[in-house]
Order: sequence, then structure tokens, then C-alpha cells
Amino acid sequence: MAGTPVTIRGLARSTLQSTIEINRKTKSTLKSTLQLTLQFLGQRKHSPRNRHGRGLNLAILFPQPAGQRPPASASSPSVPGAAPPAGAVELTRAGTEFVRGSQCTFEPVIAGNQIIRLATSANELDAAQALRYRVFYDEMGAHPLPAMAAAQRDFDHFDTTCDHLIVVDQQRPNGSQVVGTYRLMRREHARTAGGFYSASEYDIAALTNFSGTIMELGRSCVDAAYRDRATLNLLWRGIAEYLNSHGIDLMFGCASLPGTDPEQLAMQLSYLYHYHLAPEAIRPRALPLRYANMNLLPKDAIDPKRVLASLPPLLKGYLRVGAFVGDGAVVDHQFNTTDVCVVVKTELIAERYTRHFDVAERRGTESFKRAS
Repeated sequence: MAGTPVTIRGLARSTLQSTIEINRKTKSTLKSTLQLTLQFLGQRKHSPRNRHGRGLNLAILFPQPAGQRPPASASSPSVPGAAPPAGAVELTRAGTEFVRGSQCTFEPVIAGNQIIRLATSANELDAAQALRYRVFYDEMGAHPLPAMAAAQRDFDHFDTTCDHLIVVDQQRPNGSQVVGTYRLMRREHARTAGGFYSASEYDIAALTNFSGTIMELGRSCVDAAYRDRATLNLLWRGIAEYLNSHGIDLMFGCASLPGTDPEQLAMQLSYLYHYHLAPEAIRPRALPLRYANMNLLPKDAIDPKRVLASLPPLLKGYLRVGAFVGDGAVVDHQFNTTDVCVVVKTELIAERYTRHFDVAERRGTESFKRAS
């Protein structure tokens, strides 16, 4: 029995909507994955390795450019087949600039034929944008802007400044190896881009004023043929690496419920409001012109267990590890969804799952290894 799709989008229409439909056989996937993630974070926090990880010289997946590269400088002569020098600006098919070498250090992780790491070229970002287009627009029925439809790419100006996690199947042909992606936006990215994407839907002053390190999650999706436990685990393991590399204290993004009529979602929205509203100190609020009331039913009219069971799997999993939601939902007609802003303090996840770490270590981590 398939679960209801959910997306977590932070920077835009993201994540795993119909991307990870967890059926009866894998309904515990998110729970076990988060256990592994926090077990891993606990290990990494006490590891003697440098906090910012080790940079690896990985081969570029796509040797040919997606867009026109600028000519090589006299001091950096062009070498056939060689990657452009650090600082070189490349373009994706949609015209998104990618500055070579501007990405943070990040230690890739491999599991079987798949590897998760940061995109290191315009072609890899282009492949992620193409995957996003297939999932969000072709599959989910969102309405692309004309430029997106012409390029068959999902893109916006945030893509240039953010880091992009990609899951790569190394056995697939070049150009089709990116099978999963997640866009990650830290404060420094937001400063360059002019703000966080979520600010287009929510007043996030409470989050941007948070004293710790914050990160916005978004634009996540997985190829239809790879929506399984292994790929989901790998995505979370990559996020865990990134969280640890940057000492992230708080994550946030927008979770989407299917449909654009809040009245039809009254039970779910009211449950979220009464049982999972974020503390005021970290509570985002939907912008006045986009605010849809979530408090549609009295608390005593809600059966918490029944409503929790009806929520999309990914959102339900986040709530089980202590996630909060902001005040107010936002209807997004372009993506046929009703959004809520999800906030997760990483310390809360750790507290919830400390007792599971030893079991997770014995049962789940053997399949992962470093790409070194």
C-alpha cells in the first residue's frame, strides 16, 4: 500500500514528492535512516579528523560542457580533456552559472554502485536540474515557467550559489548518472543570493536570528527507478556528512501536502498546529498575503494516532524525530500543493535516537564506505 507523497522544498518545490513513496515493506525506512544519520553524526563529532573534512580529487562525470565555457587564460592553457581551473565559470543548459572550485570540502560516501557527493561541474548541476524537471513537472504535474519548459530544466537563481548533493549511479552511461539530488543553502549562500528561498512563503526572521548554524533544505528528488531504501539511506548519509562538516544546528524547509484546498486538509493541518507548532523562538510564520489558517478544528476533535498515520511518510518521519512546523500553511497553485514550514534542531534528533545508535551501527553501517 503506497504512502501519500510528500515534498520538502526549502528552496523551492522539492523533495521526494512521489519521490519516496514508502510502502508496507519499507515503512520504517525514514526512522532507521535517521537513526543511522545521527549515529554517524555522533561518530563524526568525536572523530579526530578535521571538522571540515577532506577534499577528494574525484573524476568529473561529464567530460563535455553543458554550456559555453569561457576561454582559458594565457596562464592556464587549455588541455584537451582536462577540467577547467578553479574559478572558471561554466554554464548549464539553462544558463545557470557554476563557479568551479567554489564548493565546500565534502567527503563522498559510496554504497554499492552509488556514490553521494557534491556536484563539481556545470554538467553535473545540469543533470540535477534535468532530474528535477522530470520529477517535478513531467511526473508531478507542476506548471513550468516558459524558460524552464524550453530548457527542460528546473532552475532558479539560487542554484548558482548553493551546494548540490547528487547521488550518482556509476554504472549508468555518462549524462544519466545523476539519480538523486538535494540542494543545500547555508547563511553564506543566502547572503549571496539575496535571502533564503523560504522567505518567499514565510517570515523566517526567527530562524535567521537563530544563534547557531542553520541550513535550508530543498529541491530534493530521486529518479523513479531509484526510490528505494538504499538511495534514501544514501541521501541521508550525505546530508549527515554535510551537517557534520559545517556544524549545522538547525535545518528547515517546506513540506508539501498534496492538494490546494486547506479545508480538505483540515484534519492534518489542525493536528500539526495543535501538536507540533514550533516554539516561538524558532517559529516561522506564513507571509500575510499567503497565510492559510492551520487551526481549523479544535484539538479535542482530533485523533492524533489516526491523523499521524494519514500523513505523508517523510513528514511523519520528521515529526517522530522531533520536528516542528511553523504557523500558517501556504497554498502553491504552481505545484498543486499546500505547504508547511518544517524546522528540525539536530540536537533533538540526536536525543531521540541515542539509544538506537549501537543497533544502527551493527545492522546498517556496514554497507557504507568512504570514497577514498
